[in-house]
Amino acid sequence: MNQMNTFELEIFEQSSSYCELRLSAGDGTPKTRGLDKATLDHLISAVEHDYSQDAIAQRVFGSSQLGELGRKLFSFLDGDERWLGPILDHAAGTTLRITAAERLRHLPWELLARDGSFLTVASMAPVLPVRAIGTNAALAATVTPGNRPLRVLFMATSPEGVEPVLSYEAEEAAILSATSRTGTDLVVEESGTLEGLRFLSRDYGEGYFDVLHLSGHATIDSGQPTFLVENEFGGLAYATADQIAQAMAGHWPRLVFVSGCLTGNSPDGGTLPSMSESLVRAGAPAVLGWALPVGDVSATQFAAELYRALADGEPLDRAIVEARQHLYAQQSRNWHLLRVYADRSPLAPMVTPLHTKGRKRIQVRAADQEFLDPKTQLSRVAARAEFVGRRRVIQRCLRTLKQPHGSDGAAEALVLHGMGGLGKSSLASRLLERMPTHQRAVWYGRVDLIKFRGLTDKIRFPAPEHQIEAAELLDNDRLPLAGRLRYLLDADGPLGQTPCLFVFDDFEDGNLDARDGSHVLSVEMAAILPALLTAIRDTGSPSRVIITSRYRFPAPATTRVVVESLETLTDTEQTKKIANLPKLRPGSPLDPDIRGRAINAAAGNPRLLDWLDRIVADTTLDVDGLIAAVENEADRFRRETILATNLLSSQAPDLQKMLAKVNVVELPVPAETVHAIHDHPDTARHVTRATQLGLLEEGIDPETRRPRYYVSNVLRPLIRPLLTDDEYTQACAAAARSLHKLWITDPATPGSAS
Repeated sequence: MNQMNTFELEIFEQSSSYCELRLSAGDGTPKTRGLDKATLDHLISAVEHDYSQDAIAQRVFGSSQLGELGRKLFSFLDGDERWLGPILDHAAGTTLRITAAERLRHLPWELLARDGSFLTVASMAPVLPVRAIGTNAALAATVTPGNRPLRVLFMATSPEGVEPVLSYEAEEAAILSATSRTGTDLVVEESGTLEGLRFLSRDYGEGYFDVLHLSGHATIDSGQPTFLVENEFGGLAYATADQIAQAMAGHWPRLVFVSGCLTGNSPDGGTLPSMSESLVRAGAPAVLGWALPVGDVSATQFAAELYRALADGEPLDRAIVEARQHLYAQQSRNWHLLRVYADRSPLAPMVTPLHTKGRKRIQVRAADQEFLDPKTQLSRVAARAEFVGRRRVIQRCLRTLKQPHGSDGAAEALVLHGMGGLGKSSLASRLLERMPTHQRAVWYGRVDLIKFRGLTDKIRFPAPEHQIEAAELLDNDRLPLAGRLRYLLDADGPLGQTPCLFVFDDFEDGNLDARDGSHVLSVEMAAILPALLTAIRDTGSPSRVIITSRYRFPAPATTRVVVESLETLTDTEQTKKIANLPKLRPGSPLDPDIRGRAINAAAGNPRLLDWLDRIVADTTLDVDGLIAAVENEADRFRRETILATNLLSSQAPDLQKMLAKVNVVELPVPAETVHAIHDHPDTARHVTRATQLGLLEEGIDPETRRPRYYVSNVLRPLIRPLLTDDEYTQACAAAARSLHKLWITDPATPGSAS
């Protein structure tokens, strides 16, 4: 495809009443004409009035008002001299770099229209307006594209309490899907904090990433554009353009996409710079932002199409044009809201096309392919594009896994604990995706010494001789296993410079033995896990262990293990999950009654939601039979997956009674409320026991950082009969009194929840 032409348009004041316009292609004599400033002010006022947020909100796609605005802007640039003729004659299109004072730069040049057609979305000779920042000097030297896949640093922010919660998972999934043909190295900064952005950009080094994609809410606060980010606990924090620039510390990629409402908007009628403009002035070569509030779906569609084109090796200007054309073709009302700010650098390709000779390939295998069923060889976890929710849990887990030895919260192992079907394995897979710098060794179910030694076949070593050395070392039974592993992970050992994540999935299956009502390591695992954790600790290795287990177990002596207990999906997470399910999603042709009963039967359990989605549209069943099948299969799922009936019946009556009492509250509650509901001398022991068995979910309150407890909806039909009507009423009253005190009358009480 031919390169787009580049024209320079400058508009500047000569005096208080006279302006001058200058158009240049950069290789010839510029065209110049004068303009009365009063005429210019009239144009600005008229366009600003009709292109306000309130005015745009009342219009629909392709409105005549937008077309009229575009015609006015075109006539202004074209003039009596018909300047735009040469531009429109270039079939490949034209990049129009506009250098102008603030109020002029703020006008919606994306609406340029002639003969009823918008030029920026024209199939032939499209125009890309670029708000140029900096002097009209010679363009920078030619940029050489990388002979490799596109590299994107993706950071979504989702602070607690900020509504609406954006579908950042869908945006990530859409980008991965759109670029699946060519591949994209999409590295995710999961904390949503400026500190996390600073560390990650520095860890990869200057020039590694082609794009920085920031996704979240933005606003204009006291006349200053701000991006809503997270603090270290997931709470709300505000970031100005200067603070984002400080976090990047000069490690700017070729493109920054600040995908949030008003990030391309200049406050106070254009007299103040937009966030996008400020980032260019801080050193970013090119920045994309949205002029007005933009819909979640439109922002995702634009990003996916933009990165598809960039990953294909298209120039940046052409990629932006194609993404805007895509929005327009989808009849999105937001097609004209995307604005481009840039310095004088070329808007050239970032990477080479797919079949360029010598082009590098992505080396990291999709993490879900590490979790294959031994019999079917099908993945047992949610793929990267299907995973939703668990944001706070992921943030805590990553802090644990990345914490250096000796610091607060550091541990050699992370245990993901919870009832069956809550997504422990999928979460482990997600953590592997979020740590692409680490090699992976994943075992499923029972692991003995023979299977454990096979780790050398699971890891990609820096050199073949390292793998040979590691295999010989692990087979040397003359040395204790702990000593062999210490040498393996030592700085000079075969894995000394290769950090790894060792994952033991479904740990309860063959690696734990029941003892006195609890669970301890099996004989084989008692020889493996302590040796591995001790070797990680003694060598100071950045390698870590991840364990998924339905049951808790004592940590090996002198080792540090952090337990993260999973809760049932929140309403927001469940909504996102259901949106990805073809039968249960809103708008599906499934009978609404069946859909509602199936979702209720799942009770926020992601595995059960997946399973029900597969059976609810079974055409061999009539409607009544289908409803019965959903409910009956849900009961069978509860019994077989969680073994709740057997577990409950084997527990002390007082513990069963505690679960039934806590069950009257349909949301997670702090420990104080559990004690208030179950006024018993052994309540603390009952809570510990129930959480060990997975009968009681234990999570972390995002504000207080203290434990909170919840009896899953999945157990409700089994434990509600344990209470008489009077006991049920008493439990409700005790819960109400406790929560009113903790949340209303004394919210500063330690352990109070939000």
